[in-house]
Amino acid sequence: MINTLLELKEVSYVNKNNFTLKNISLKIKSGEKIALLGKSGAGKTTLISILNGTIKPNKGKVKLFNTEFDKLNLYQKSKISTIWQDLRLIEDLSAEQNVNCGLLGKRSFLFAFKNLLNISSFKKAHQYMKVCNLQKSIFSKNIRKISGGQKQRVAIARSLIQESDILLADEPFNNLDPKITLNIKNLLLINKNKIKVPNTTLVSLHRLDLLNDFNRIIGMKYGEILFDLEKTKLKKSHLNMIY
Repeated sequence: MINTLLELKEVSYVNKNNFTLKNISLKIKSGEKIALLGKSGAGKTTLISILNGTIKPNKGKVKLFNTEFDKLNLYQKSKISTIWQDLRLIEDLSAEQNVNCGLLGKRSFLFAFKNLLNISSFKKAHQYMKVCNLQKSIFSKNIRKISGGQKQRVAIARSLIQESDILLADEPFNNLDPKITLNIKNLLLINKNKIKVPNTTLVSLHRLDLLNDFNRIIGMKYGEILFDLEKTKLKKSHLNMIY
């Protein structure tokens, strides 16, 4: 039996008197690899922010493991990890410290303090950084001193080190060259490395050439879901609805 991990029930969100999301119901089941498509402004980022609890809907319910989101503790919420489009890295920290921040939901205040002082262990962080194609030479560099593509991969490693059950990713392939894009996509969707990667993934995309290896496609426009179907049933007519 396939379990529903994350669920939205008739969710709407209003921002500045405009509907950003309109009456969305959605179930994300264990093992699904979901591509979220739509033009800029379609509501993809807002949907991800509601799915991970960053913003609360004006109407409707959000459930994780069949429990309403506002009733979950910090550890339970850490079962969802997010790769943000704007990365949300901490510029005063090094690359490896930023990656270690992905562990904060499961570690003590003492760990956070040691991480800030640069005396915590980075062994695990380095493992995840390597599989994200990051070179040893940038591990201890301040985040301001590395390139945009390197920052993107630091953010991905920070999310993966969390070892969550569900990964939400908002345009995770920005700033990456074609070869690294393919490597990261394979890491997120068909991981063959000796690290834990979330089994359930929802990725916001603009690039249609990256749809291979997803098994479900959701199309959004003007804050609404216009189609939600298996990858094998996707047709050009569906894409014409949203682009």
